[in-house]
Amino acid sequence: MSDTTFKNCHGLDEDGHVTSSYDIAVMSRELLNKYPEVTKYTTIWMDTLRDGKTQLSNTNRLIKNYTGATGLKTGSTSLALYNLSASATRDNLSLIAVIMKAPTTKIRFSEASKLLDYGFNNFSYKEFGKKGDLVSTINIEKGSKSTIPVILENTAGVLIKKGEQNNVEQEISINENMALPIKKGDILGEVRFSINGEVLAQVNVVAGEDVDKINIYTMGQNIFSSWFSLLR
Repeated sequence: MSDTTFKNCHGLDEDGHVTSSYDIAVMSRELLNKYPEVTKYTTIWMDTLRDGKTQLSNTNRLIKNYTGATGLKTGSTSLALYNLSASATRDNLSLIAVIMKAPTTKIRFSEASKLLDYGFNNFSYKEFGKKGDLVSTINIEKGSKSTIPVILENTAGVLIKKGEQNNVEQEISINENMALPIKKGDILGEVRFSINGEVLAQVNVVAGEDVDKINIYTMGQNIFSSWFSLLR
């Protein structure tokens, strides 16, 4: 957040208290990714306090009027005018639209809706595999096992323009000269997703099992297993 300086914790006007729409989006994304339970509260439209004596209404009208809205924060002062960080999720795609210094509260909601509509109409989230999914199997020399499963360290997915889903290419790169022993979870390489050579995302691939160095005991086990399989 290189364009932000906070002079206070409440956001009211103060000399030098500044930010940008990009930085607000970064902060909003961090909040939603690390503390997703916040949407349990930001999606409440109306609630009451003091045994129903006091009624509260969400100042974010998108919660009621925009499909998939999940929050996030409104704000206004005499200098900053009307501002909004709006978040929404549809079809596994989550977007954030930030509006700053709108002249009216109605305009901030309509402009945020336009930005979110643009995102949902033109982009989609394509998932290629979940954490732990098998990607490949590689041969191991001089190991207690002859092969090892290669799995995704994290869920693999990319944000792409609609209509380009079938143009995504997947490339797996495995590190050379891997030293034994290999422990489950050790990084073995990465998988890259690209369109026309432009890398959209990359995810580490890791070992799905332990592989120790071969020794007299494991060598004997391997010979016995091979011999036994021939006799069956």
